[in-house]
Amino acid sequence: MNGKKAFVMLAITSALGNLGSASAAASDIFRNRGGHVMPCSLDGVNPVHHPEIFGNPAVAAREYGFIRSPDGSWHVRPGCRR
Repeated sequence: MNGKKAFVMLAITSALGNLGSASAAASDIFRNRGGHVMPCSLDGVNPVHHPEIFGNPAVAAREYGFIRSPDGSWHVRPGCRR
């Protein structure tokens, strides 16, 4: 009986440990849901997910070749090269 209790406790501890690591991995996925931004391409990019770029128009222009129009939409600068 004692061995059975120890086995059950080991199984529960192992399962909880796996849930903890799965939870950490899932939080990483959701925190980084924006993907990455390629210079000179706005394909599939949501500016809301990248405030470090689109929150500063000077960085967006200098590092990525993006310009903001007067209506607030983002565009790739003409002649932009990677």
